[in-house]
Amino acid sequence: MSAFREQGRYALAMACLALWLPAAVLAQEPAQTPAPQTPNFQAETHLVTLTFSARDAEGHFVNRLGRDDFSIYEDGAPQKVNLFSRESELPLTLGLLVDASPSQEKFLQQHLRDIQTFLGSILRPQDQAFAVCFGDHLRLVSDLSADPAAIADGLAKFDKGSRSFPELAPDDTRDGGSAIYDAVVASIQEKLAKSPRNRRALILFTDGEENSSAHDEIDAIAAAQGADTLLYAVRYTEIKHHKLSASNRHGTIALHHMAEQTGGRDFDALHTDLPQTFRQIEEELRMVYSIGYYSTNTARDNTFRKIVVEPCAEGITIRAKYGYFAR
Repeated sequence: MSAFREQGRYALAMACLALWLPAAVLAQEPAQTPAPQTPNFQAETHLVTLTFSARDAEGHFVNRLGRDDFSIYEDGAPQKVNLFSRESELPLTLGLLVDASPSQEKFLQQHLRDIQTFLGSILRPQDQAFAVCFGDHLRLVSDLSADPAAIADGLAKFDKGSRSFPELAPDDTRDGGSAIYDAVVASIQEKLAKSPRNRRALILFTDGEENSSAHDEIDAIAAAQGADTLLYAVRYTEIKHHKLSASNRHGTIALHHMAEQTGGRDFDALHTDLPQTFRQIEEELRMVYSIGYYSTNTARDNTFRKIVVEPCAEGITIRAKYGYFAR
């Protein structure tokens, strides 16, 4: 009888345990239906901005273009214009880069007079400009200012021998030459890139003879294109025996190429009407179109992307930067 009771108690305990275990397991680990997985889409966009000017066959500025009056291509692929505006009163931020290397010492007085003429004709209260004198040092002789007299005063002090000015991008490896490319890159990186996104331009007063920069011509062009900055060159080239030297020719070609690639122009200061030249620069800086598009090529491969702006009407010439590097 005792054995029978023990067997009964054991069977009852096992039955209770069988009933309790599933409930306990369910209480500790409730069953869940897996949620459907939602795909995670990521899209990278790259806004490219540029400004351009348009002239008709007679050389007059065209200020009536609309969004649908031109097409834009990047490496041959059509792009959709997302931003468009016509600008005639856009404030200017200008950098005046004055070559003070040995080959330009005789022209420093003329640089000063011409810059005073330039500033007097172009600078308005809402504009600002800075001045850098460069040889193998890049000296900021006047910081951003809307006062032409203050800028000219810094240039005059430098011309009289003062060198107590802050340096842009100091580099002890430069030695006794002309660091044009370094002056362009440093002016963009340290001044223009930190300024409001006004209409930007660098005006170079130089002969273009480069022999002291750590950067090269491609660096200078890429920096200008990346910051949507036009390069204008007012060239002072001394011609001996009625012909250009090899360094003269190289400097002339380099200045023309930099200006062309960024949408600016170059001028021969010694054989042209400078007041007229300065009026042309002002017109091109004032009468511009601003556009922006999201590039269909989202790769960041450091390659150069060529931009072409084509007007729909015949007889219109567009001046704009040639492209940009996809940094």
